[in-house]
Amino acid sequence: MSPTPPARRLRLGLPRRVFSQVLLMQLAIAAGVAVLATGLFLAPLGDQLDDQAMRRALAIAQTTAQQPQIAHDLRSTAPSPDGPVQQEAERIRKATGAEYVVVLDRRGVRWSHTDPRRIGGLVSTDPGEALAGREVMEIDDGTLGRSARGKVPLRDDDGEIVGAVSVGISYDSVRARLIHAIPGLFAYAGGALAVGALAAWLISRRVQRQTRDLAFSDISALLAEREAMLHGIREGVVALDRDGRIRLLNDEAQRLLGIGEKAVGRSPDQALGEGRTADVLAGRVTGTDLLTVRGQRVLVANRMPTDDGGAVATLRDRTELDRLGRELDSTRGLIDALRAQDHEHANRMHTLLGLLELEMYDDAVEFVGEVVGEHRATAEQVTEKVRDPLLAALLVGKATVAAERSVALRVSDRTRLPDRLIDPRGLVTVVGNLVDNALDAVAGTPHARVEVELRAEGRTAVLVVRDTGPGIPREHRELIFTEGWSTKEPPAHRERGIGLPLVRRLAERQGGSATVGEARGGGAEFTVVLPEALTEPDAEPALTGASAPRTATEEA
Repeated sequence: MSPTPPARRLRLGLPRRVFSQVLLMQLAIAAGVAVLATGLFLAPLGDQLDDQAMRRALAIAQTTAQQPQIAHDLRSTAPSPDGPVQQEAERIRKATGAEYVVVLDRRGVRWSHTDPRRIGGLVSTDPGEALAGREVMEIDDGTLGRSARGKVPLRDDDGEIVGAVSVGISYDSVRARLIHAIPGLFAYAGGALAVGALAAWLISRRVQRQTRDLAFSDISALLAEREAMLHGIREGVVALDRDGRIRLLNDEAQRLLGIGEKAVGRSPDQALGEGRTADVLAGRVTGTDLLTVRGQRVLVANRMPTDDGGAVATLRDRTELDRLGRELDSTRGLIDALRAQDHEHANRMHTLLGLLELEMYDDAVEFVGEVVGEHRATAEQVTEKVRDPLLAALLVGKATVAAERSVALRVSDRTRLPDRLIDPRGLVTVVGNLVDNALDAVAGTPHARVEVELRAEGRTAVLVVRDTGPGIPREHRELIFTEGWSTKEPPAHRERGIGLPLVRRLAERQGGSATVGEARGGGAEFTVVLPEALTEPDAEPALTGASAPRTATEEA
């Protein structure tokens, strides 16, 4: 037989839900405040009732002592149950509701009392202070039990003290008033507790909606998972509050945007400076998969508003993907050029074969020389003017691609660029982007032509790319340098509107500029100025070849 499963123990403790815990704690607080307030009210209430009783007794005693007939009867008659003093004292006692009204002479002998048998006897408490002319209020025990007392001196017409008046208020009546006040006090406390409980329930319901009825352990787990997710994912996350200030940045967002924790509490404009990235984060630019450039990085941003009026923006780094896309475009262009060259080479081989079969050997030799010389002349023309091997190779390759697309790509006669570039790869990126854009602009137009001019002015490199395309309208000449803005359809593997912003960022990072205007004869003319792009002229290696012309700058 299987063992009997152990009985489950009843576990007492706080409920797990935030709603239940908040309600329970608020009810406990409300009940505690009600009990404390009731206790604090009851504590001085007893003293207050005692003081009122003593003052009432004192007032009755003062009123009694102010009647001159009592002082006269005290001196002219003997103490007796039927005497005038006893009769007047009893009248006052019954009229005021006091427990007793005792009139005594200077010896402490009673002339009146509630119990007539005690008339003529000495009082049970010391009347010395009253006979000395002082008024007394006290709670004390006497022959009739505990009472609130008031004692005053009794004076004759000449102001001489002839006795005293002592008035007592039953302490049981004081206690009865206190007990009578307790139910009302508890009723008020209960009403306050009910209002507090209702307010606690309403607040707890609001907390329940805001916390989605989760337990504290669930919230703690969610916070831990949130921290792990935010700092572990390879996407940047930026959270903004309803006032548009940054309230959260994960590690990847700090890396992509180049900012730190100090940006928290600032607006995107304050943290990043004015620009498209700040506009995207602030929501001034709307859409999905918005492209923006931050430094050398190409970012894709998406912004989602939240229920509290804020927003969460995600950032993805597309720098490598965009670079690979551009390399893919270049590779496809080269493949197309090679395919065209292969086709052209086959035609030339067929022509050469025909000349040989016709035994036209001299014409065959001349044909081969012309073909070889044409390509050699193009390469030599570029290398004579552009001494950097990377740039020269780029221009030769672009010339081949341009020829395949029926575009004439030529290097300007003013081009003179020595081999002393500090960052050849950066200039290759700029030239490649501008030449590709120019080829796209003139492709399919008659007499399509692109001209590239590269020259050195001291340590400054100046690049000018002109084309015979439709040109750039004046109102679009700044927009084309905005991330994501393009008039061309994007290819399947990447987005448009990145090349020109990268060109401008590269130029501005080196203290230069990138502008566009209208070329002579129509078309667009892009000018890029890169200060400090070349080493000092003295550091330039000697240029070989007698045919290489030199500019005035190079001579200097």
